[in-house]
Amino acid sequence: MRIVSGRSGAPSNPALNTFSGTVWQDGVITDLPNVKVNNVTFTPGGRTYWHYHEHGQLLQVFVGQGYVAGGDGVPRLIGEGDTVYIEPGERHWHGGTQQSYCGHTAITLGATTWLDEVTEAEYAEAAELNGIGR
Repeated sequence: MRIVSGRSGAPSNPALNTFSGTVWQDGVITDLPNVKVNNVTFTPGGRTYWHYHEHGQLLQVFVGQGYVAGGDGVPRLIGEGDTVYIEPGERHWHGGTQQSYCGHTAITLGATTWLDEVTEAEYAEAAELNGIGR
């Protein structure tokens, strides 16, 4: 058994290369071979690139509102208290809304494969479909 102590203060690690906008990532458990746990904070407009996980992913939203779009391509609104399960190999992206930060704990199972950047049109569609920003 191991207990990982939390910390206070702003996230310290800007996430780069596979994110658009401003995103911070704090590793919680990063040294296990097939499980990674990170707290990720997206500023408004921040988001991941399209990607998938070898054995799936769980997202637990702890603050704000965001979007997640899965294999069907339909972006859905998620918010504080929501848990999202993403199937193994399911192409998806997630991030904050245009008006809200979104913080979630990401529990990633197996390897992550990063794909293309989410386009501005795809991101704008998320707001349109969810009635955000009208």
